[in-house]
Amino acid sequence: MTQSKSRIHADPAMFFDESMDYYEQEDRFDCLPDPLILVILNKLSDVRSLGRCLAVSRRFNSLVPLVTDIFVRIDRVVSDGTGGCTGDSDETLTLTSPKPRNLISHLLKLMLFTILKPLNHLHGGVGGPNRPLLPQLSHHSPVQVLKNFTSVENLRIELPAGDVGTEDGVILKWKAEFGSTLQNCVILGGTRLDQKSEYENPNSGPNSNAEQDNNGSIPESFYTNGGLKLRVVWTISSLIAASTRHYLLRQIIKEHPTLKSLVLTDADGQGTLILNKQNLKEFREKPLAPSASSSRTQVPASNMKLRYAPYLELPGGVGIQGATLVTIRPAGEGNTGNGNTGSGRKETESFINGAFEGPYRDAVKALLKRRTYLLEMNGF
Repeated sequence: MTQSKSRIHADPAMFFDESMDYYEQEDRFDCLPDPLILVILNKLSDVRSLGRCLAVSRRFNSLVPLVTDIFVRIDRVVSDGTGGCTGDSDETLTLTSPKPRNLISHLLKLMLFTILKPLNHLHGGVGGPNRPLLPQLSHHSPVQVLKNFTSVENLRIELPAGDVGTEDGVILKWKAEFGSTLQNCVILGGTRLDQKSEYENPNSGPNSNAEQDNNGSIPESFYTNGGLKLRVVWTISSLIAASTRHYLLRQIIKEHPTLKSLVLTDADGQGTLILNKQNLKEFREKPLAPSASSSRTQVPASNMKLRYAPYLELPGGVGIQGATLVTIRPAGEGNTGNGNTGSGRKETESFINGAFEGPYRDAVKALLKRRTYLLEMNGF
């Protein structure tokens, strides 16, 4: 018995010859409608790639400015021409910085003045083949990069690192919601993150009595060994970082009235600033109150709720030592009558529960069951 042999032949229609003018003259991609191409470009979102797409064809050149979803990644810190830190600088921020407000403000401003060099060399912008996508500047901020995008609705900007320096092993994460001023802020911290073996007896670790320690009361040692002071530093530093980011976004918000969502985060995942559609509306309608001492938005007098666990064991063999949750709301917010605070408590609970992902989300849920300590903070 002989085994038949089969061969795979290319589709004859794909061969080009002089008799197939149709295939020679028509680009299949040109058959796609503009709305479909915009869907693809919105999935792409990265401003580097979108900048390159401008140079692909006249059609792309006209469609890219209509993209609604954009992601801007700031890779490094460069000099602003005034002797500031450069991309090679070793300057860092720590919790013991003598002037954290000014340092954080300066660093963030430099970060936001950094942008991707490839975009500077792309030509054929919206105004014609001789007009560059971006003006020739000594440095490019996201404001300049976004000038030629006319329909931005969802914008995400990522800084190269977190704003608040911490010691090795320390956990510090924050998320803040702003309108024209602070609306909500949640801060999660811990002095150390432990990865426990799945075979380790959970009842033999340092958390063996964590759930029964006076119904979640803070131990006396928390006040005497500097624990409370450290949490205050975390809180103030995070609020300074958030208010500085907020202040630096004012020009972008002014120039893009189509914005519905704006997120400013960092590659370390330390802090996230968000403004939703209602927040952006308030931002445009109400004047910002800048801080008198630095380039940031003033933080209003606020009420804080602190919850603490000496050791918090989480699913998956993760444990946090000195786990702390701080939630912050402006004082008297419930009586302001603002449209974005009408559902007050439910919105705050939703914001807190959804602030973080993974084990940190579990940590928030566990800490919310602990005893609550109320604190008041003056505006600064």
